Amino acid sequence: MLATMRTKIIGGNWKMNTDRAGAAALSAAVAGAVKGVAGVETAVFPPFPYLLPVAEALKGSGVLLGAQDVYHAEKGAFTGEVSVGMLKDCGVGIVLAGHSERRHVMGEGDDLVNLKVRAALHGGLSVVLCVGETLHQRQVEETNHVNEKHVRLGLRTVTPEELRRVVIAYEPVWAIGTGKTATPDDAQEAHAHIRAVVGDMFGKEAAGALRIQYGGSVTAANARSLMGMPDVDGALVGGASLKADEFGAIVAAAG
Repeated sequence: MLATMRTKIIGGNWKMNTDRAGAAALSAAVAGAVKGVAGVETAVFPPFPYLLPVAEALKGSGVLLGAQDVYHAEKGAFTGEVSVGMLKDCGVGIVLAGHSERRHVMGEGDDLVNLKVRAALHGGLSVVLCVGETLHQRQVEETNHVNEKHVRLGLRTVTPEELRRVVIAYEPVWAIGTGKTATPDDAQEAHAHIRAVVGDMFGKEAAGALRIQYGGSVTAANARSLMGMPDVDGALVGGASLKADEFGAIVAAAG
């Protein structure tokens, strides 16, 4: 399946930024900035406390409300955690799982990431499964090995039907928040390998339909060249997503 047959998806991960008023204002500005851009799916991932005001600001815009993380249990004595049901109650439709900062700062492993992926899919949410290598892993040429491990373990026991609600985000950890960006050829090579792994797991047709985002210091200046590669189906945007005009330009580049 050709890349042009896959709808591009752009996600804005706000991380631990904004306040209540700022989150509402930013989401309203994003909705305005992407209005009229056809053929692109757009989502924003605000901090948990601001899901409700952002949901209100996005109402009727077509921009998806996402969450930055989720816990795999339905309820119980899990202080500080947020369940699938709670997120859905706030209007969330898509969730990140295994973001590099969850893996490398909070210490989450592939088994926990897989539990989160399965819980979110079982509960009816879409999932962005984040994978990617550190600088050291890249230097010792383990990029493909690391990505394959993250994909195989992250998607373990996921059904072909559920895979339709999965997006994979390739995040070279060395390029997140550093100003460094993988070249379009670097991104294409990693994405093609990820797609081949999914093909081995689920078949070529499913792999051809799967969307794979690039996430690593994406800006309005480099978005078009990155997303021009055949296996790059969008972007997971960090810092640039906090500026509505620049995020809108990235969405426009995808369109």
